[in-house]
Amino acid sequence: MKLFGTPVSRGIVAGEVMRYAPFRAEPSASRIDESDVGTNLELYDRAVDMARLELEDLRARLAPRVPDEAKILAFHVEILSDPVIDEEVRGMVRTGLMSGDAAVAAAFDKYSDLLGRSKRVLMRERASDLRDVKNRVLRCWAGEKEKNLSSLDRPVIVVCDDLYPSDTLSIDRGGVLGIIAQTGGSTSHAAIIARGYEIPAVLGVSGCMGCLKDGDMVVLDAERGEVVMAPLGAERAAYEARAVRVEAEMRGVRRWRGAEPITRDGRRIWVGMNIAGVSDRELEHAPSSDGSGLFRTEFVFMGRAGVPGEDEQYRIYRRALEAFGGKPVTLRTVDIGGDKRLERFGLPKEENPFLGLRGLRLCFARPEPFGAQVRAALRASAHGDLRIMLPMVGSLEEIARARAFIEEQGELLDARGVEWNRGVKIGIMIEIPSIALIADLVAPKVDFASIGTNDLCQYLNAADRLNPSVESCYQEYHPAMFRVIGDVARAFASHGRELGICGEMGGDPLVIPALIGLGVEKFSMGAASMAPVKRAIRGLDMASAAELAGEARELGTAAEARECLSAFAARSSPDA
Repeated sequence: MKLFGTPVSRGIVAGEVMRYAPFRAEPSASRIDESDVGTNLELYDRAVDMARLELEDLRARLAPRVPDEAKILAFHVEILSDPVIDEEVRGMVRTGLMSGDAAVAAAFDKYSDLLGRSKRVLMRERASDLRDVKNRVLRCWAGEKEKNLSSLDRPVIVVCDDLYPSDTLSIDRGGVLGIIAQTGGSTSHAAIIARGYEIPAVLGVSGCMGCLKDGDMVVLDAERGEVVMAPLGAERAAYEARAVRVEAEMRGVRRWRGAEPITRDGRRIWVGMNIAGVSDRELEHAPSSDGSGLFRTEFVFMGRAGVPGEDEQYRIYRRALEAFGGKPVTLRTVDIGGDKRLERFGLPKEENPFLGLRGLRLCFARPEPFGAQVRAALRASAHGDLRIMLPMVGSLEEIARARAFIEEQGELLDARGVEWNRGVKIGIMIEIPSIALIADLVAPKVDFASIGTNDLCQYLNAADRLNPSVESCYQEYHPAMFRVIGDVARAFASHGRELGICGEMGGDPLVIPALIGLGVEKFSMGAASMAPVKRAIRGLDMASAAELAGEARELGTAAEARECLSAFAARSSPDA
């Protein structure tokens, strides 16, 4: 039997299934008899003890590597011993005859809601800590082990409904052979992480959580988008032979990673890396890049118990600058919202989150954490070529407001006597059509811009990029994309401003020649994409790239554009 989905990261692997579904707390709403009070209090005590042991063990392991996170976990241990909450839970069980798990949920929710309404940022942050501790206690009550992908006891193919950014931050690259998910597409964060770590992945596999169970043997073919269940004999041998050929081909492409990205007629193209953190694993290919054209700082906020403070962020951003050795690092301010939700930011439930409170809009709505991030970035700018880029910008008014806010944070640093680079460059993401269509007016107001093709494409096509039902409508090669990108490139060139691309199209070797022909000569991408992109660059010349771009603008459909780009790639290979 076969299942089918969208291949988003190349490779063919065979292995054992591990179903991954993070714990979701569902406390009982039923009342208990008086005779059950003692049992429920015993179960509550046991859950608290288990949660305390987990936290102490985790804190001990994290303290040598990330002491700030370990301090937060120590605070979580204190919450477990809070006498007010503890007495509230026991009172609900004894006199209210509530089940122990329902009492835990009610007591923690009561105080987290109170803190969440506070005008003080620190108090609101404590609300998220209470929710984290509540979920841990309820999981221990249910007897569920903590699940994450950071430490696996055997190599597995992960099968899940979806992988959220927080799930993939500390993924065990050696233990995860492949990823199969029911939802997601080529631009989802699971896809981006899989490509960055070179883990074969097929997403949008309808029904996989129902068909596959722990221990099943499958072949994951991320070349064709197939999941083959229980392959035997000749069928499995055929897949294994193809896997060897694909890996050999991928090794051949990887040798271009260290090459200089220069066209046949001598034009040097800028090729940078997208990063989400400053771990050794994240930065291992920094020397092969021209810098970072996108530091997704929202990942610094995810997968942790609290919001990182100004000092911690400063250290992280400085570490990135040091790792790139003086090369530019473009720090995108926190882009929470849409598919990247963070509970502690108190985001409202929205019918259309991609069109809601996200990116710069959310930063304006939460000025305290935004200010701390900007101050940390400005402080780090004293140690290298750090640039600040604003996401989800839709108007000139927003640009002016953000610039004024950044200037205010600089003045606060001046008052503290803190050194920072007063010439730090300020840029924007171009991903909302309204800002793309007035690029001639925008260019003079910013120092640079980068086109976020993932969101620009979904807004131009009116197709949710994470919804498998409209995947065919999400068309990166739609001629409208080439026209809009070309118009923006001309507007920025006429004002002498830098323009790059940091969305997934920026790491697509098939479309890179056309984008260069449109006037874009700066690209940032996942580390795994640098080698094939450099290979594509070294096989073209500027005249043929311009001719290809002109043709792509005039085609009528995405299918025609793909055929045109594929034909060009075949005849311009540097290996030919």
